Amino acid sequence: MQHQHPIFEYSAKSLAFQAELKAFMEKHIYPNEKHYAEQLAGAQNRFATLPLMDDLKDKAKQAGLWNLFIPEIHGEYSDHGGLSNVDYLPIAETMGRVLWSPEVFNCNAPDTGNMEVLMKYATRTQQAQWLKPLLNGEIRSSYAMTEPQVASSDATNVELSIRREGNEWVLNGRKWYITGAMYERTKIIIVMGKTDPDNRDRHKQQTQILVPKDTPGVHIVRKLTTLGYDDAPIGHAELIFDNVRVPLENVLLGEGRGFEIAQGRLGPGRMHHCMRLIGAAQRSLELACQRASTRKTFGRFISQHQSIREDIAKSFSEIEMARLLVLKTCHRIDEVGAQTARDMIAASKISVPSMVQTIIDRCMQIHGAGGLSEDYFMAEAFNYARLCRQADGPDQVHL
Repeated sequence: MQHQHPIFEYSAKSLAFQAELKAFMEKHIYPNEKHYAEQLAGAQNRFATLPLMDDLKDKAKQAGLWNLFIPEIHGEYSDHGGLSNVDYLPIAETMGRVLWSPEVFNCNAPDTGNMEVLMKYATRTQQAQWLKPLLNGEIRSSYAMTEPQVASSDATNVELSIRREGNEWVLNGRKWYITGAMYERTKIIIVMGKTDPDNRDRHKQQTQILVPKDTPGVHIVRKLTTLGYDDAPIGHAELIFDNVRVPLENVLLGEGRGFEIAQGRLGPGRMHHCMRLIGAAQRSLELACQRASTRKTFGRFISQHQSIREDIAKSFSEIEMARLLVLKTCHRIDEVGAQTARDMIAASKISVPSMVQTIIDRCMQIHGAGGLSEDYFMAEAFNYARLCRQADGPDQVHL
């Protein structure tokens, strides 16, 4: 008998997108993985847009597989009217099977979170200037919160100074691990800093400001890596803001409301990472099963050895558990909103990246030395799982 609980049912719209996306991946993404790697390796500037990406984006737009991340509450910003979090889960999971593919569909971090911030909190003028080109995939964006000199896991520690001077905001400070800041097409940075450091309510000290990347005083100090990966072409950077001046109208929502925006932004983003990670784990397990069925040691297939069978069984079970936890969390967000569902979001955030890291590690092991190489996507996927244990708040904060 089929389970009728709504959490297990996807809408007809989601099912249609799932089928179309799967077909698109088979036709255009998997066959181009090697081509993508070759273009990136041969690029004069690793942080420039690859010709292949633009070609695939055009194909995705024509196929109607564009901006699928947009939630129903912001449906007016999409051609498809938006999807629930539950309906988006299997779609994001499929994209997670190829780490660079979300950008093909305009569904990559940090742009999805930034677009949601602009949908929720930006003025009409700000939306016309920044949201519209982001929705069209013409430009990219960054979100600058983390700082090297303080424990940014407590967002109220952020020290970048924002002060009002005449009809301008003046920004001074340092940020790091700013995803997207290296990317050639990144044109706008949402910067969180302190406008009122002495406010007794420490959650009212921060403000978020829209800073065009080409504003005088915005300096890229260096590119940063995670476990040696530079995540090109999107990348991560350390930035210095040296007397950066922007007009007062570049404030988001209002002075002192930066912490509120941060809380509203990070919930859905955390879940998108978890969704994609499940896809990465699922693909790793499929590759491990194929490998174990074709390689022999000591006179029999690897798949016939007990320890390998146990690793595959554990991995299968853990992927199912992770998927169900994320599904339940998405259902909760759809019912009551991200703020009320924050306990479930935290449960997903502390469980899924860690679990996926372990699963991918087992699958790398089954591939022998090849698992550590760039011949397979697993080493980079392992890095992605590991960085997700820090991104959008470290595990310890959610615990």
